[in-house]
Amino acid sequence: MCRSRFEKRGKAMQFGFLGINYKDAPLLVRDKVSFTDAMKLTFFQKAEAAGVGQSMVLSTCNRSEVYFFYTREEQRTLLRQIYADLFPQADTAAYLREAAGEEAMAYLFGVTAGLESMVLGEDQILGQVKEALDFARTMGYSGKELNKVVRDAVTCAKRIKTELKISEKPLSASYVGICRLRESCQIKGQQVLVIGSGKTAALALKYLYEFQAGHVAACSRTYAHAKRLREEFPEAEIVSYEERYRVMQTCDIVVSATASPHLVVRREEFTPKRRLVFLDLAAPRDVDAAFERDPLVELINLDTLKEIVCENQKERERLTEEGRRLIEADLKETVSWLMQSRMDATIESLQQRCSAIADDSFTYLNRKMELGQREQKLLRKVLNASLQRLLREPIRELKRLNTEEQQEEYKRMVRQLFEI
Repeated sequence: MCRSRFEKRGKAMQFGFLGINYKDAPLLVRDKVSFTDAMKLTFFQKAEAAGVGQSMVLSTCNRSEVYFFYTREEQRTLLRQIYADLFPQADTAAYLREAAGEEAMAYLFGVTAGLESMVLGEDQILGQVKEALDFARTMGYSGKELNKVVRDAVTCAKRIKTELKISEKPLSASYVGICRLRESCQIKGQQVLVIGSGKTAALALKYLYEFQAGHVAACSRTYAHAKRLREEFPEAEIVSYEERYRVMQTCDIVVSATASPHLVVRREEFTPKRRLVFLDLAAPRDVDAAFERDPLVELINLDTLKEIVCENQKERERLTEEGRRLIEADLKETVSWLMQSRMDATIESLQQRCSAIADDSFTYLNRKMELGQREQKLLRKVLNASLQRLLREPIRELKRLNTEEQQEEYKRMVRQLFEI
């Protein structure tokens, strides 16, 4: 089915979006408006019944949004109702966000580039947008216009990612902490103890191995929890929590990330005999602040890292503004293409009219002149080329029209002049 042709018979198509995201809706609401694949198909089918043949659903943990092309304002109203009917358990009207035209396209470009994400500049959303388009196209609910807009958004996002590298400004305390460790000592080949077995400790282990730490030991108050880390990090040695001070004596680095309300490394219980760097990723602190007075010790804690994370966040915000300027420039090309595409059906009709005239002329002349096969091919070629040449300049003018009013006026004129 040629969706774009069907929709162009009426008023020119407009791009729009509606949905719920983390900026406007709390998690409790977002949990209730998550699309399954079956629900996406239901939306596509009901949208098509309402006259909207091109639509795409983007459903992630932070957003459930629909992007579409429509021809009449009442179709947007119908889509809002279809969306609400899919999630009767949620008050979608109170949190629904929507836009149309260039504003909606700019929003999609920003979403795809990670500029609308909870973590500015994150990369995962780019793949999710591509998957959303693939699903809509595979199910038969995307057409030339939607494909063009989404693909341009993906291309722009890749450009922003390559040129600005927003995601390379780390915001994770674990990652920033490990990077800070690298400035204090070479992680590669160093002896490390990780205290803790939760997500933060696991992240720290992941980054330590990425930076090629040497022998790594891990411990936790609950030995069974520490042993579970072996499933992800089989190279790590698991030691008992009670042995932590003994193991520290041979370590270069100690990373602590527990949920303990009390100190787990106390100054009065441990005296280092060699240079040691503590990375304390816990709140409240795991490592006694008294170690700051020990000349053999460097203590890095969340207070130290907070300033770095804040600076990185500010840098991401600055780069996000640069990204929006890149979007603004790229979006002009997409808008121009869509404006020109509105005349495609009229241009194609003109070309078909010319082809029909050329065929009629060829049939008549061939019958009268009894041409050979070679002359027939030449005559057909000359007739087609001559008529297409006649259309070349009018088609250029049709493509230059930049308002819907002008386009509609010229469409009527062409229909009258050429009896299309």
